[in-house]
Amino acid sequence: MTRFDGKVALVTGGASGIGAAVGARLLAEGARVVLVDLNAEALELAAKEAGDRVVTAAADVTSESDVEAAVAAAVERFGGVDLCFNIAGGARFGTLTDITEQDWSFTIDLVLKGTFLCTRHTARAMRAGGRGGAIVNVSSLNAHVPLYGGSAYSAAKAGTENFTKSSALELAQDGIRVNAVLPGLVQTPLTEAFLGIEALKQDFTRRIPARRPATPEEIASPVLYLASDEASYVNGTSLVVDGGWEFTNYPDLAPYV
Repeated sequence: MTRFDGKVALVTGGASGIGAAVGARLLAEGARVVLVDLNAEALELAAKEAGDRVVTAAADVTSESDVEAAVAAAVERFGGVDLCFNIAGGARFGTLTDITEQDWSFTIDLVLKGTFLCTRHTARAMRAGGRGGAIVNVSSLNAHVPLYGGSAYSAAKAGTENFTKSSALELAQDGIRVNAVLPGLVQTPLTEAFLGIEALKQDFTRRIPARRPATPEEIASPVLYLASDEASYVNGTSLVVDGGWEFTNYPDLAPYV
């Protein structure tokens, strides 16, 4: 497949999980890619076989100067930016009466501010390039379904979903589409803590009609669809990719928090 021949893509969280899967698929389909992650060593491992069609940027997506530098690297090396995938994320957990202000702010900044900053600067580069573009934000099923002990994460992911719609509205005049994918449970480093508890893993999978977590590659496919010309008339939408989990019950996490 060559859906992304000639396209330049920036992928945050590109060193592992969904971000690494998206980056690998983009390269396989002809794109040139800037992989962005805080983990410089993991970035190099993810990029070592990609040759000169990939650039790595060790960056903190909550730092505007880091984000500016990553986007500037894409423009300098490849001549512009056509696609942006906001995938970097994480959380610090705690019930709302116990979570520290620092942990709340860490989660909100990483998930929501990071998406804002990367959207802002890639949109500016796309506008300057004059050829439009597409941005895909990875939100979460937790934008719709609350998570015990994860109020900061759920709030940030809900904010990401609504920010996606606002971005789509504002950037449509520049030919830039913005959409969101809301994954359910995915086998990634972020979910290792949950999935490592066998009783909780069984509680999760009993409630997922697919009876298993998704792989990162299964999330990468709809993410890339929304960025492709096949979705040229799709803008401001939220695509839930959760194996049918949204219409069943969420496990009670209180005993595990």
